[in-house]
Amino acid sequence: MNSIHTDLLGTETRYYQTKNFRTRVLETGSGTPLLLMHGGGGHAETYSRNLNRLASACRPMSFDFIWHGLSSKPKFRAGNWLKQFTEQTLELMDAIGADKAILEGESLGGWICMDMAINHPSRVEKIILNTAWGMKLHSNKGAADYAALRETSINALMNPTPELIRKRLDWLMPLGGVTDELVQLRLALWSREDTRASLKEYYEKLFSPECDKLLFDDAALAKIKAPTLLLWSEKNPVAGVEEAEHLKSIIRNSELYVIKGAAHWPQWERPEEHDREVLRFIRK
Repeated sequence: MNSIHTDLLGTETRYYQTKNFRTRVLETGSGTPLLLMHGGGGHAETYSRNLNRLASACRPMSFDFIWHGLSSKPKFRAGNWLKQFTEQTLELMDAIGADKAILEGESLGGWICMDMAINHPSRVEKIILNTAWGMKLHSNKGAADYAALRETSINALMNPTPELIRKRLDWLMPLGGVTDELVQLRLALWSREDTRASLKEYYEKLFSPECDKLLFDDAALAKIKAPTLLLWSEKNPVAGVEEAEHLKSIIRNSELYVIKGAAHWPQWERPEEHDREVLRFIRK
């Protein structure tokens, strides 16, 4: 199996300084930008196995969200702090001169894709919701998964060790796929004082009851007009395939594809299949 380093050969690591944020980006290719957004606690390398293959049809750009990885750590705004992720995305698009982009978001990244498609539709060409989070659920089947996510996240941040980091990554990929290299990368990032402090505050806000008010309901999701690929996995925690099927019934111009034998990181667990479906959707 290739390493993250060899997977990224031929790509560039760049930092974009915009009005409010400094964003670390892994990118390659040319043409229409495909902004790849990781999940909570993650980093740009979430898509390291995909960038070079996706570059056959676009300009894939995987970036660290603010408060994550090596991007800037601004103060959290009162109220809807999640909008700061959207502002980062819009500023990055402005920095590269992109009026529109294709957006893929995994987990938290899907939440921001939804916000972009609902509230900034003129900037969105297509969206890919990859095991997305950010919508009101119609089942409580994932309550135990959600509790496990909270416990493993906080424990690993309070005491970042290889064992606790691996346990957190095992929540993402309980079917296998966690490598020693990925554990060491996440450990290095979560051991940085600035990243640890910002992620602790991020998780406090995310797991607060107040955050439930920021979830999109069916009426908001019905406003999405951009062509949408619901790229789900067979064993996705919290929001199972039934939630993806519900999204398909709400988002008019959408299609659903379910990746077998994957959990919450299908782009890492099944990269060839993920990329095949993303490329097919982009080229439609």
